[in-house]
Formats: sequence, C-alpha cells, structure tokens
Amino acid sequence: MRDEEYMRAALAQAREASRLGEVPVGACLVKDDQIIASAHNERELRQDATAHAEMLVIQRACRRLGTWRLSGTTLYCTIEPCPMCAGAIVLARIRRVVFGADDPKAGAAGTLMDVLRCPGLNHQAQVTRGVLADECASLLSAFFEDLRRDGRDGRRRSTRNRVGG
Repeated sequence: MRDEEYMRAALAQAREASRLGEVPVGACLVKDDQIIASAHNERELRQDATAHAEMLVIQRACRRLGTWRLSGTTLYCTIEPCPMCAGAIVLARIRRVVFGADDPKAGAAGTLMDVLRCPGLNHQAQVTRGVLADECASLLSAFFEDLRRDGRDGRRRSTRNRVGG
C-alpha cells in the first residue's frame, strides 16, 4: 500500500529528529506519487515553537512548487497534527492527511478537535488515521521513556548548545 510506503519516509524523518534530540515527529508531502518535501521537528535546533515537521514540510513544498496552494497533495505525518499545523494544512489547501499515532494531548484531526474537517472553514482535508500507528507511537514512547530515565524534564537545550553532542 502506498500510504505505508510514504509513512515509512515520514518515520525515517522522525528517527532523524530523535537522533538530534528533537521529539521524533516526521512528515512528507506527496504530489503525483512523488515526495516533494520532507522534514522533521526542529523546535530545539531552531528554538522556534512553530518548527513542527508539518509546518516545515509545508514551507519547503511551497518554495519548491512556487505557490502557497498545495491542492492535490497528501501530507504524511507520524503523529496527528496539532491545532497550529492543522490550521496551516487547511490554509495550504492540502487535499489529504495521513497520520500514524493519535495525539490525545493536542490532536486536531479528530482526537481533541477536528480542524481538518471543520465544516465552517473554506477547506476540509480528507483524513486517514492509524497508518503504521504502532511503529509511530513506539518511537515517541521510547523517546519520552529515555528522557524520563535520563532524569531530564523535557526542557532540552538546543543541539547547537550541547557540549560534545
């Protein structure tokens, strides 16, 4: 199934984020069966609250295509988009969103709220949830277990500021 293939590309991005000390979330945007942009979380690296994988992949795709309208595209992300990312997805006119793990704390594609299919907005996205959900959730769980085991509280320093890392 193509959804699993593209979700594996998003998972590769999430693994890279984890390697860099970022929350392991990855995303890729597909148009005409081609990945046109991919990204992972970079909040710690950039010290930017908006540097979510989905936001970065939308920015990269817009630059590559030379338009802010991403009609006819599918976004693959390893976790359910948050309200900020869901808003950007709607504004970019992304046709479809496929995600892995539900996000019970910030999910805006049906878990806490459903920004992507809100009938009052001028665009709604199709949503497919749960693609490789166990693998996506396991990556996140392992990352946060490591943080707790290492005695860190989640307020990591930027990778630029780490000594020896």
